[in-house]
Amino acid sequence: MALVTLQLSSLEEGSSPTPVQDDEKNRRKRMQRRQSFVMVKGAALLLQEEGEPEGNDKLPQTSGPSEQELHLQSMLRLLREEDTLKLAVRLEPIRSCLTRYLIVVSSMGRSTEEQTILLGVDFAHDGSNTCTVSTVLPVWSNTQVFLDGDGGFSVTCGMDIRAFKPISVQTMWALLQMLHKACEAAEVNNYIPGSSLCPGLVYYLDHYRSPQGCINAWTAMSDITSTRKDPTTPEREETEKIIRMKLRDILRESDLENITSKQVRTALEQHTHCALQDYTEFIDNEMIMILAQMDRPSEIFPYLYLGSEWNASNLEELQKNKVTHILNVTREIDNFFPETFTYLNIRVLDEESTNLLQNWKETHRFISAARRQGTRVLVHCKMGVSRSASTVIAYAMKEYEWTFEDALKHVKERRSIVQPNAGFLRQLQTYQGILGARYLEAAPLLLQHPVVHHLPAEDPDAEKSLSPSNLWSLPGQGML
Repeated sequence: MALVTLQLSSLEEGSSPTPVQDDEKNRRKRMQRRQSFVMVKGAALLLQEEGEPEGNDKLPQTSGPSEQELHLQSMLRLLREEDTLKLAVRLEPIRSCLTRYLIVVSSMGRSTEEQTILLGVDFAHDGSNTCTVSTVLPVWSNTQVFLDGDGGFSVTCGMDIRAFKPISVQTMWALLQMLHKACEAAEVNNYIPGSSLCPGLVYYLDHYRSPQGCINAWTAMSDITSTRKDPTTPEREETEKIIRMKLRDILRESDLENITSKQVRTALEQHTHCALQDYTEFIDNEMIMILAQMDRPSEIFPYLYLGSEWNASNLEELQKNKVTHILNVTREIDNFFPETFTYLNIRVLDEESTNLLQNWKETHRFISAARRQGTRVLVHCKMGVSRSASTVIAYAMKEYEWTFEDALKHVKERRSIVQPNAGFLRQLQTYQGILGARYLEAAPLLLQHPVVHHLPAEDPDAEKSLSPSNLWSLPGQGML
């Protein structure tokens, strides 16, 4: 344990100050207060009063900047002058993001009240002197903290769930104590999601700088069971690429009822002229995936496909279908190609008690964005049967002003295995009532301004004139 005292320079390291910048630097230094931190392994805790911490024992001052102190200085440079870093905790590494911290920031708003904001930051490597923001999570009045029983905890705020695992029990304890105090303060001050955002929160939301892979790592959850693979060595990656290409050809040309995995591997070795004993597990997994991917996604509309996890993991098929947007309606499946496609995640389980209806405004907006761009979207869950199918049915009801029965019939005709669970069926019926009520509210306007609406039928140029006698066909775009 050690005590360090820092005063942050307003200039970027390595830059040469001009006379004007030098004056500004001195002015800021006079305005800034010195900040002292208690440093332990993996954490830096701000002392509320400068000087000695509570207790009779004085902490030793560090003799020189350690790696952790350099990290702390870099994190301080991310903050606005008005804000304070109260705690920085190092987290266990995930995938290629090896050096990660969760920092607790006290952000001052327009009033004297402060708001707590959690920032996830990444360093490119241990010796790096710069870090970037990967996630921004404000503490609202409905924020809750839960232990996961495996040395970590999760922070939930409505549908937003983030999981964190500090590198030690001590650092986790310090972080949990501060988070619970922040949650209590947010409840007392009634910080409500969707209310006016404090300037600090707006500032940090505009300053995402980390690589996309690191940003995705911060949104990963512990119960995701299907994930994209970590990078492999260039040599192994090249071998796996060749296996994947040749394996697809072998499976297409073989009698699948009379061929074994060993025979497939032997055929691969003949094609590649390599011994593949170290790739047996990879070959088996790829065979299962290729067989599943032979079941193509269902084209519900010219711009919308409905499919399964396997379709979401088939890069060749996605590119062939000109898909640019992927709507992942699962709790347990990762985004396989985050650097290639635009994703929207609806993290829900296929359970009757799941409130899927509350997401349909957002999913409609996401699908419509892809359509306006002239591209295509894949909507998927585990099998493309219940969660994603319900979402597509809801989209069709709103986009084309169809009844629930008509939308369900249309989707089933194009994907016969569709079967929403009983809870989702009730929500779709409720959604029909909500849409109908909105259309009735708009009826007086139609008496004055009849509109023409395009249908998604086989003839895309077909049109119909809407009148009060055809209220169900009133445009629903943007009304819910």
